[in-house]
Formats: sequence, C-alpha cells, structure tokens
Amino acid sequence: MKIVILGSGVIGTTAAYYLASAGHDVTVLDRQSGPALETSFANAGEVSPGYSAPWAAPGLVLKAVKWLFMKNRPLVIWPRPDPAMVLWGLKLVGQCRQDAYDLNKSRMVRIAEYSRDCLRALRAETGLQYDQRTQGTLQLFRTQEQVDGTAADIEVLRRFGVAWEVLDGAGCVRHEPALARVREKFVGGLLLPGDETGDCFKFTNELAALAVQRGAKFRFGVNIRALSRSADDIEAVVTDQGSFSADRYLVALGSYAPHILGPLGLKVPVYPVKGYSITVPITDPGGAPESTVMDETHKVAVTRLGDRIRVGGTAELAGYNLALREPRRRTLEHVISDLFPAGGDVARASFWTGLRPMTPDGTPVLGPTRYKSLWLSCGHGTLGWTMAAGSGRLLADWISGAPLAIDTEGLTLARYGA
Repeated sequence: MKIVILGSGVIGTTAAYYLASAGHDVTVLDRQSGPALETSFANAGEVSPGYSAPWAAPGLVLKAVKWLFMKNRPLVIWPRPDPAMVLWGLKLVGQCRQDAYDLNKSRMVRIAEYSRDCLRALRAETGLQYDQRTQGTLQLFRTQEQVDGTAADIEVLRRFGVAWEVLDGAGCVRHEPALARVREKFVGGLLLPGDETGDCFKFTNELAALAVQRGAKFRFGVNIRALSRSADDIEAVVTDQGSFSADRYLVALGSYAPHILGPLGLKVPVYPVKGYSITVPITDPGGAPESTVMDETHKVAVTRLGDRIRVGGTAELAGYNLALREPRRRTLEHVISDLFPAGGDVARASFWTGLRPMTPDGTPVLGPTRYKSLWLSCGHGTLGWTMAAGSGRLLADWISGAPLAIDTEGLTLARYGA
C-alpha cells in the first residue's frame, strides 16, 4: 500500500520504519528541516514502562493546588480564554477516580511494556546506538508520605508482571552511588529495573536513515494544510507543496493533531502540556547519575545520556506558546544542583522546551478512525519515547492486516465515542 505519514517525530519515524520494513510505499511529511526537531528533540530521555501512569489520579486536584504555591513548582497554569484547555482540564479531573486510574494505567502499561520489548528487538536487529543504558529508573522519595503512597501503583505493576523493588535510603545509594553525597535529602525510592534511557533525537535520526534504506521517503520543509475528503473517506493531504494521495494516512502530529482532525469532525482530546529540559555537560562522572532518577517531589527526571545529563520536567498549561521561561529553568537547575551537585556544569547547560500531546486519561490514541484510510498515532503525552517502538510496530501490523501482539481495547478513538 501507499502510505503517507504526517510527522517525523519519534512516533511518525518508528511507524515509517516498520511500515517500510513490511513492504509498503511510505512517505513522511514534516514542516521541519529534519526528524525529531520538535517534542522529540530534547525530552527527558526515559524509556519508562514502569513509570507509565496517568496524571489523572485520586488526589490530583489537591496536589495541583499545593504545586502551584511551591517555590520550584512542577505545575504552572497561565489563565487564558482557551475553551480547549478548560474542556480538556474538566475531562482530566473527571478521570481522577481510583477505578479510572487503574484502568487507564493498565492500558498505558500494556502499550509501554510492549514498546520496551519492541525497542530491545529493534536494537538487536539493527545495532542502533543512541547513548542508551539499561539500568532502570529510580523514583526518589523525599518524604515517607510518598513512600506510603506507592501501594496502588505497585499493585498495577504486580498485575502486569513489571519488575519493581522498594528501596530504603541505603538501597537508593547502592543503585545510584552519587546520591551518597546528599543522603539527607531523601528517605527511599521505588526501583523499576526494566526501564531504559537514551537520546530520543539520536535514535529517531538513526532510525529515519534505516527507514530510508528500506524505501521510505522523507519530505521536509512541507507545511501540512489539511486533509481533503470525499463523502466518507480521505482523498489527499493538502500542503504548501501540493497534494499527496495514498491508500492510508497516518496522523502522528503530536499536539497539532487536533488542528488537522477537527475539520473532519474527529474530536481528539489532545492538548499541549509544555515541558522543559536542560542538558548539562558532565564534569565529574562519579557525581552524575548512572541512569534516571525521578524526583517525585518536583516531578523532574535526571538522566545520564553519554557525557551529558538531561534534566527534564515541569508542566505548563500555556497553549501552543513556546517561549522559554526562566523560572522553569531555575526549577530544573534546583533539582540537579540539589541531588547531583558535583555532576555537571549547570552554567553551561542548554535550555529547551517542547509540547507534550496529552490526553485526559493518559493513554495515547492509536489505530483506525471512521474514515477507512485515516489512522492515528497521537496523544502519547510524556511517554512518546517510551511508547514509540510499540506504537510503530502495532500500527504497522494493524494497517497491514497482520496478527497483533497486544490487545487494542481502550487504545483507539472509540473510547471517546468518536
């Protein structure tokens, strides 16, 4: 089949690789000058199926109010007349029930675990190198209350066979020796040994090159205007460089997917949640993290990527505004300076922001739509890197009519009644 993919981030590129490998004629369109130059460019670096959980959780509203008044707060909301943000927020609050949380987390873990397995197989098959490490994620707790609050998450991890271990302070130091220098800062942690890390930008560019070797074509600098349709199907992608027709169209546009899908009558509840990162050169390898440490208090991940430390986190509701705001940088600098004060030179850090495409329930939107030729892979939120390989492989098999490795219940747009 002839397939056009909209978007060359990690989601679109992994789909292109698997679809081209399956023998399809694949063309990828993107407005940027190369792959992974938006949300996939400088994310936190985590491949974290064990940390896959929806933001919508019991007690979120009270936590959010507390976060808004923290000095180094993980959440910022910019008041603005944005009906889409209000509607998305109300839907998220509506999911803050224990039954909804358990269901949504189970869906997220299902695709994330499969994706981690696909990534391992892909690495073995291709020899891809992207500053990867396979030493897990340490969720670091500064208070006993945080330790005590892990029971529900652990139950879901146990149900899905995800490896985990609760650590006391000494155990955290054994896993991340540099934390010995700040032992008084934390009381314990939850180790997720099956998690991995790696540079998403490097991975996406290497995989794009392999996709090209398998026949895929990437068209950059192409501005997508719309999807034109007949009475009951899609006819073409309309761009500033002409129209592109295909047998199947896959929308992998992240936070911008609603702009393309809305005129078709497809209401996809994806909203941009702005995240930030700094990338810090390592100056003392012994003072840097070995893998990923997730500071549960500030919701900030500190990850080792080769000779750099990536510090990523914070959540800002500001629409599609990509302004770099210094207070967010100070939060990231605070976390790395507090936990790994000797690890890197913060003064030489680069600063970046990107838009996470979030759904209210945390689960991405994958698979077919009511238009036969139109397929979706969007709404991965903070877990695009974690879920990319699995999403790409699943979509390639699904579109090809091949047997599917996992249950797709609850992963499609149908869960929203669309």
